[in-house]
Amino acid sequence: MFEFLTSKFEDLFFKIKNKGKISPKDLDDALREIKLALLEADVNFGVVKELLENIKNKALGENILESLSPFQQVIKIVNEEMTKILGGGSSLINFSQRIPTVIMLVGLQGTGKTTASVKLANLLKSKYAKKVGLIAADIYRPAAILQLIDYSGKINCEVYHEDNSADPVLIAKNGIDHLRKNYSDVVIVDTAGRLQIDEEMMAEAVSIKKEIKPHQIYLVVDSMSGQEAVNVAKEFNQKLEYDGIILTKLDSDSRGGAALSINHVIKKPIKFISTGEKIEDFDIFYPDRMASRILGMGDVLSLIEKTEKIIDDKKAKELEEKIYKNELDFEDFVFQLKSIKKMGSFDKILGMLPMMGKSKALKGISIDDRQLDKIEAIINSMTIEERRRPNVIDGSRKKRIAGGSGTNVSDVNSLLKQFENTRHLLKQFSGGVGMKGFDFMKRRF
Repeated sequence: MFEFLTSKFEDLFFKIKNKGKISPKDLDDALREIKLALLEADVNFGVVKELLENIKNKALGENILESLSPFQQVIKIVNEEMTKILGGGSSLINFSQRIPTVIMLVGLQGTGKTTASVKLANLLKSKYAKKVGLIAADIYRPAAILQLIDYSGKINCEVYHEDNSADPVLIAKNGIDHLRKNYSDVVIVDTAGRLQIDEEMMAEAVSIKKEIKPHQIYLVVDSMSGQEAVNVAKEFNQKLEYDGIILTKLDSDSRGGAALSINHVIKKPIKFISTGEKIEDFDIFYPDRMASRILGMGDVLSLIEKTEKIIDDKKAKELEEKIYKNELDFEDFVFQLKSIKKMGSFDKILGMLPMMGKSKALKGISIDDRQLDKIEAIINSMTIEERRRPNVIDGSRKKRIAGGSGTNVSDVNSLLKQFENTRHLLKQFSGGVGMKGFDFMKRRF
């Protein structure tokens, strides 16, 4: 996510990190590099200009040229201004006091609108404990209704649809009445999209809005479309006046032009982001966290939230105690391995870690999640005794384990060596951060 911009900012910060003081020329050079990076990332020119002016004025106002720690202050200022550009504070969803809260999704075809409907339903269901129903109001795209039914079935949400109706306005109205009777807390209306904006599409969306009076309207846009996403957002807002934006395919967007431009230009908040193919890869958008990730400083809060969903405090304390006593075994490792796989890809987890120079350190390294499957296969081929007491694994046991896991002895030896090294390393740091979720995988096996 935004790898291009992150690497550019990391290069810039590396240049000024060891400077005792920053001269006016250093500041101008830094701003020039930021400008080129943002323009190359397809960020709106007006946004770039205002961002640079704000950074320069703040830097001069806080007199960082005379500061003894200019590096930290530059990062602080850039982070603050980037957060403002992205939208300031977080934009949470507001629920109606009278059920159901009706949410209408609009957008062009191909932006992932139907998938976003289900992902949003899953988030509202899991995070807010809401009963969510969906309405299939896209009667034009082939298999749109079947897709919505199929995806919704995975999260046990009801889908209202009318197979023989050609009136999406009536479908939406009937659907809300039906789902209200079924006590749905939230109703999400998946409307039709087009390959491009046209009068018929807009007229239909406006008619649905007038009839059902949704509490919230979200525009779904493809983040990879850059400035085109901003143009689409502008046209939709002129005709429909929506409340917020859902950015999709953010995991494939290496530049970030749409994310950095759209809120500032349209004056509508980014509400949610889709960051992968899985239904769970969908999050509330936090501008401050996104700014931190773009600048290469990670996103620890999101990482903590993900781990808290998977590992409870009791289990975390048990693992910390075992680290302190140097008693970690492969059964603990399997638990941690499964927890990490639930959190998403290894690349995404690394992207949340606060590590300066991360882009350079990981450049050219492909972290294959299938490697985790190989490790799990090796451990599953061990007996209970071998998992709890790895030191009993001799040559003959290694051959048996390798044969049972479809690997070779060298793979088993490598895992045992890395496991022992990691156990000692974690013992040294046991007085520091806790074990919740990720610590045990700090080293890559």
